[in-house]
Amino acid sequence: MSIDIAYLLVIVTTAILTAGIAVPDLIPAGFVLANSARVGVPRSWLPTLATLKLAGAGGLVVGLLGLKALGIAAAIGLTGYFVGAVIVHVRARVFANIAFPGGYLVLSAASLVLMLRH
Repeated sequence: MSIDIAYLLVIVTTAILTAGIAVPDLIPAGFVLANSARVGVPRSWLPTLATLKLAGAGGLVVGLLGLKALGIAAAIGLTGYFVGAVIVHVRARVFANIAFPGGYLVLSAASLVLMLRH
């Protein structure tokens, strides 16, 4: 029973937080524009990056609702996305806020592990 609670909590949390951080990309919020400029991500990429985050968050939810393969694919995609985000921060030597993509990477990877084990 506890694995089911952890499974649900981690995946729902990952989905909600990931969808939540997609919204500032769509606006685009000032802090997103500033951070994107610091790490060298063009402003024109922001809608696509937001769409990828939203698709991943939605895929996690769909995975919980019964389409496990789609949930696993979403977790793989989000994990890859946030690996890329961490790499972009490292390459640009922007470490002040690397904990954000790093935290989302941990959540995405945990979601992937839990979906594979469930």
